[in-house]
Amino acid sequence: LAGAVPEEPRCTVERADASLTYSLFLQRFAFSRPVILGGVTDNSAFRALCTREKLLAAFGPFPVRLSTANTYSYRKVDVPFQEYVEHLLKPQDPARLGSDTLYFFGDNNFTEWGPLFQHYVPPPFRIPGTSPAYSFGIAGGSGMGLERDWEGIG
Repeated sequence: LAGAVPEEPRCTVERADASLTYSLFLQRFAFSRPVILGGVTDNSAFRALCTREKLLAAFGPFPVRLSTANTYSYRKVDVPFQEYVEHLLKPQDPARLGSDTLYFFGDNNFTEWGPLFQHYVPPPFRIPGTSPAYSFGIAGGSGMGLERDWEGIG
């Protein structure tokens, strides 16, 4: 087919479940290749606290720092979390430049969010000599109404 876009290859990262032991994790993955861990922790309580309604009730008035992702037009804007959710959180318009889109990541002081993060259960495996790094983002689903479909991701 002329002009057809080739299909991207499927993810080749190996998956493991709760049967993976720490010693096997160290031997097969820790220093050599990535792995997707599934079912090794129960974060249902954390996810329940990350609904739109619960996050707005708990953190709506707190300021968040939004940033553009483009290095050449890097700017920062501080707005209340509620304003971000209700007015700025939406899928990126394909007609707009990436540097015009504001994201919630990076420069935030997450002290206010501590009570929420205390409910997060981290994976049980650690790579010796390193410190864990966690990322928390909030996104609206592409093509979905923000009033009903969004999730907090931890």
